[in-house]
Amino acid sequence: MDLLTALSLGQTALELGLICGLTVLALFLSYSMLNVCDLSTDGCFTLGAAVGAVVAIAGHPLLSIPAAMLAGVCSGFITALLQTRLGVDSLLSGIIVNTALYSVNIAVMGGSSLLNMNKTETVFTMMRELLRDTPLAGQYTLAVALIAAALVVGLLVAFLNTRLGLAIRATGDNPDMVRASSINPVFTTTVGLCVANAFTGLSGCLLAQSQKQVEINIGQGIVTIALASLLIGRAFLGKGSILTRAVGVVLGSFVFRLVYAIALRFDMPAFMLKLVSSVIVIIAISGPYLKGRLPMLRRRLTAGRGGSGRRGA
Repeated sequence: MDLLTALSLGQTALELGLICGLTVLALFLSYSMLNVCDLSTDGCFTLGAAVGAVVAIAGHPLLSIPAAMLAGVCSGFITALLQTRLGVDSLLSGIIVNTALYSVNIAVMGGSSLLNMNKTETVFTMMRELLRDTPLAGQYTLAVALIAAALVVGLLVAFLNTRLGLAIRATGDNPDMVRASSINPVFTTTVGLCVANAFTGLSGCLLAQSQKQVEINIGQGIVTIALASLLIGRAFLGKGSILTRAVGVVLGSFVFRLVYAIALRFDMPAFMLKLVSSVIVIIAISGPYLKGRLPMLRRRLTAGRGGSGRRGA
């Protein structure tokens, strides 16, 4: 692999990592902060992509961003409603919403499973025109991804340090204590899921516009990818301030996409990529556990060698 190929792989992984990192940040809020495993992520990602594409095709590329985020808010609100008001288990509510969103997404796309945006003006084509005749003329995709990731990280960190954000974090740590402090955990859970799904919808919108198409299965498996990226980021920068941890999960998204890009470069069959993502998740989850047991294993090996030496003597 020559230097140019390596740089190209790195840039592609960085662009996808930053765009999909918005979904990882959403999972960081819902899973790490709020302690809710939201399995509606796949459907919400596709919903954001579909809504953003439809609005962009209608001639409103800038409006597609808030439209996709608003669609994500609606998805998060329904998921929270099932959990907090109807007594549905959090895992089951995510599955129900994710299943329902398949039909909703088809309806949003006008009954089609594919939308083509080759001749549609998007935020990426707007950035390309903005950077025309500059040294960054060919980096418009990376520019949009960097701006989006920086804004979302900044907004998320600022939000989590407000009184409402602190209440959401407290709800994830100890809902009984929050309830005893006259804070409504139903409200904090609802707000947290709405904000998280808004980020997921934005991520889907940007990915669809960067690829210039929306396919009904564009979000399939994104929750697994986001979870793996979250755990990888936790391994790198899992301690420290909220800003450090948020940057860490975006870094984890880049690392995950880099592994994907390298696997594709070495002609790995496409059907094996799901196995690769599963292996990455296993390593990310079991890594800290195995690292914690490493001193004990070393002591056992040392003791075993010592015993063998004494028996030999």
